[in-house]
Amino acid sequence: MADDAVKSVNPNTEETPQDSSSTDVIQQLDGGENEVTVKTFKELGVTEVLCQACDLLGWKTPTKIQLEAIPVALQGKDIIGLAETGSGKTGAFALPILQSLLASPQRLHSLVLTPTRELAFQIAEQFEALGSSIGVKCAVIVGGIDMMSQSMVLAKKPHIIIATPGRLIDHMENTKGFSLRGLKFLVMDEADRILNMDFETEVDKILKVIPRERHTYLFSATMTKKVQKLQRAALKDPVKCAVSTKYSTVDKLQQYYIFIPSKYKDCYLVSILNELAGNSFMIFCGTCNNAQRVALLLRNLGITAIPLHGQMSQDKRLGALNKFKSKSRSVLLATDVASRGLDIPHVDCVINYDIPTHSKDYIHRVGRTARAGRSGKSITFVTQYDVELFQRIETLIGKKLPAFPTQEEEVMMLVERVSEAQRFARMEMKEQGDKRKRPRGGDGDQDDTDQASGVRKKRGAAAWRGGR
Repeated sequence: MADDAVKSVNPNTEETPQDSSSTDVIQQLDGGENEVTVKTFKELGVTEVLCQACDLLGWKTPTKIQLEAIPVALQGKDIIGLAETGSGKTGAFALPILQSLLASPQRLHSLVLTPTRELAFQIAEQFEALGSSIGVKCAVIVGGIDMMSQSMVLAKKPHIIIATPGRLIDHMENTKGFSLRGLKFLVMDEADRILNMDFETEVDKILKVIPRERHTYLFSATMTKKVQKLQRAALKDPVKCAVSTKYSTVDKLQQYYIFIPSKYKDCYLVSILNELAGNSFMIFCGTCNNAQRVALLLRNLGITAIPLHGQMSQDKRLGALNKFKSKSRSVLLATDVASRGLDIPHVDCVINYDIPTHSKDYIHRVGRTARAGRSGKSITFVTQYDVELFQRIETLIGKKLPAFPTQEEEVMMLVERVSEAQRFARMEMKEQGDKRKRPRGGDGDQDDTDQASGVRKKRGAAAWRGGR
């Protein structure tokens, strides 16, 4: 049997693989028509104290990936989990890990690898919420935070470490006394993205120093060749738990595009935010500079916008995320660093201000809305330079998107006010650039300060809406 042979298993029956000598057989549990409907976490085998924790978090019934993965994990098997963003993946691996920790308490019990800092903090929040009643201790080990303070946290030997690969390697090589030789569980979340971000060398180093006898869970939105290679190197007789094997978007997501001249993108954006006022928006930009500029532009028009991008400090990135999650800001301007894995439950509309260069990123971006059974909307801006990229997206998702209805005359009425806001935004960008050159400069976002308000004090939200 070939290395990547797949053994399909109906959850109602047991089958014996034709070649039991293969060391790399993947048993597949593909959530289809024959899946067993389980209504509670208790029926999946989750212990009572963790069921109560789920209830406190409002998790009434398991999601599809949790239905597939948790029983398999509780049997002690390795898992490859293929599931779309917002499917409840964190719960699918956190609950089995916490149940194991409850049965056999141990420090430095589990390691979770993630591609981004923000996702690491989100996962830690979930672990701490689920494990609050059993006293679980987590450590987040990511870049952008002082190594010495992290070393002190690691010296206390937390139960669970959530880390980005690069910073973890820094500690493994430089922090005296830190070792993962007793590790019981390894999770690689968003594995496809970890590998796409060139963390392969770091992952290989980590795999060489942790115990071979361990439980390994690999979760990915896509099964790329790199992920398949990692699966063969890191997992032993894994069970494949797939709830979405195609590039698809959820049924409750209404997807639209707008074909517009590139010079009027800002005007159309303001018009849409005006028309859909009262909703929460996640707007994706192709560069950090553009995310910062558009955020300043919108603030100057009285819109509560905040950026989230890689040139901001770690504290400001987390602060921006928390402001958006708490609904004190209704518009989040983000680069793709924020497009996957983050737990942001209340996004009503995703706007692709800049069309993604890679078609698969479209799936991850629009996956921020229409989550957990809710409806949502996505709107993609297509300029004269984006037609080919847009056609690739339509080919990938297998559907032609309808045009979002707009009134060009009304949009053009905003040109003067938007032009003024653009001018102020450029001035503020220049000021922030100058500050960064000074010894005590900031990092590019001055949310809630006088300097960031621009014309916001002079013209409130009513001013830009009044032109309609």
